[in-house]
Parts: sequence; structure tokens; C-alpha cells
Amino acid sequence: MAGTDNSTGGSEELSPVTDDSTELQPAGQSTSQNLSKAHRIPLYRSCSDCFWKYFLLVTNLLFTVMGLCVLALGLWGLISKESFAQEKIGSIGTDPMLIFVTLGILLSLLCLSGCVGTLRENSCLLKLYSAVVLVLITAQVLTAIIAYFFQGQIVVGLRSGMLTAMARYQDDLDLRFITDEIQTGLQCCGADNYRDWETNIYYNCSAPGVLACGVPATCCIDPLENGTVWNSQCGVGAQMLDEFSAQSVIFLGGCLGGISRWIEQHTGLIGTVSFLILSVQVLTLFITTRLLDTIQWHKANSRYAHTGSSTLTT
Repeated sequence: MAGTDNSTGGSEELSPVTDDSTELQPAGQSTSQNLSKAHRIPLYRSCSDCFWKYFLLVTNLLFTVMGLCVLALGLWGLISKESFAQEKIGSIGTDPMLIFVTLGILLSLLCLSGCVGTLRENSCLLKLYSAVVLVLITAQVLTAIIAYFFQGQIVVGLRSGMLTAMARYQDDLDLRFITDEIQTGLQCCGADNYRDWETNIYYNCSAPGVLACGVPATCCIDPLENGTVWNSQCGVGAQMLDEFSAQSVIFLGGCLGGISRWIEQHTGLIGTVSFLILSVQVLTLFITTRLLDTIQWHKANSRYAHTGSSTLTT
């Protein structure tokens, strides 16, 4: 009986365990399955990553188109004024249209690099793009802070710039257009008052000609005769009138005061637009950083999978 028990116990101890089915698979099949699993790495960790990628792509594409439109506007302004003509090419550096050209080029290049970097998932372009956006955000915040603390100096600079534009009113079509638009839009005349136009050599009271002691037609309350014809001579002799008589013909208040009143009336709108622009830039920076993190995550997992597959192959 004892021998029987011993033989039975021995047979029980030597019985093989076959619960794990993977041990019964051929070595080649197991290796190939592991290799295929190793290469099956998702491109994105979540659906939101894919959404943010294409959101960033579409946003940059729209801003690229906007930049090209600004560039086209600037070039159209230069061409229409024949600024590239030989006799005018020397003064093209001071042409205000160059602001639109420069802004259009920079905006187009920046957003185009964001588009290509996002589409191709290029880390270098995305890092460059995010760095420039961060610089822009910082510059805008610093500009707002400086504008708040140096309002007096800004007003002095605006007054000096407007007086310069008035002095060159007949000589520079761009400055003339800007001055006329400001005076018409804000219903004002001059920098501080209508007598500032004496700084112009043509409207100075000692100047010869019909414009002496006058103001431009955009200073007039009603520059249209019979409501249809533009009367360019409506401001002639306005500086010789006292304020009581002049107030029925021209706007007495200066444009600096008009600008201040416009800003006070539209503070809410200005703040909302500024906040939206800054928010879009911050959101863009966040999405770019997230996309860069996803790309690095995918590269790290790809290297790990490649290393694992090489180990399994050997």
C-alpha cells in the first residue's frame, strides 16, 4: 500500500501544467505577434489631441489668408501711388503703406509656419511658432502697461505727430488722407483747435492765395453745397472768424480731445476686442505646446517599440 501511495504521489508531482496556452504556441508565431503589437502605437493619446491639431491648422490658415490680404492692400497702395517710380523711390521708406506690407509679410510667414508645422508635425517649426507667439503676447502686455503709465507722453507724441501731418498736408497724400479721415470721423479740426492750421504754409494767414487763414473742407460742419456737391472752399477765411461766428461753419474742437472722448465712449469695446485677441493667442500657444508634447510622446513610444522589436528579433 505504501508503495502504491508513493508511486501515485510521484506521478502527481511529475504531471505537466498546461494551463498557459502561450507556452504551446510556436516561437516564430509568438515573436511575430509581439512585433505587430509593438508597432501598433496610436498617433494621439485622445480624440481631443486630434481636434486641437486641426483647430490650430484651420486657425493659422485663416490668419495666413488675412496676412496675405493685408500684404496685397499695402502693395496696392504703393502701386496706385506710383511709389516705385524712379522719382519717388527715394522716399518710399517713409510711406505709411510699408506698415501694411511689413505687417502682412510677418503675419503670413508666422501663420504659414504654424500651418506647415502643424500639418507635418514638425517640432522645429512648432517651437519657432510658439516662441514668436509668446514674444507677441509679452509685447502686447508690456505695451498695455506702458500705455497706462505713460499716457501724458503718448498725448504729447500724438500732438506732435498730428501737427507734423498738418504741416505736410498738401505734400503727402497719405498724411492728407489720414488727417481728413480723422477730422471727418471725429468731427474735429486741428490738434487742439482749428487755429492749429496756421502751422501749414498754405493755410497760414500770411500766405498768399485763397487758402490763407482758412482750414480744409473736412473741418466744415456742412461741406456739401445743396447736399450734393463737395465745396472745397467752405473753410476759407475760417481762422479770421471769432469762435462764436466760426462754430456755425466749422468744428472748433481739436482732434486730440475727440480721440480721448472716442476712447472713453468705446472703452468696453476696446477692452473686449483686446481680450479676445489675447485669448486667441494664449489658446494658440496652449494648443501648440500640447501638440509638441503629443509629438514627443509618440516619438518616445516609437523608439521604445523599435527597441523592443529589435530585442525580440534577436
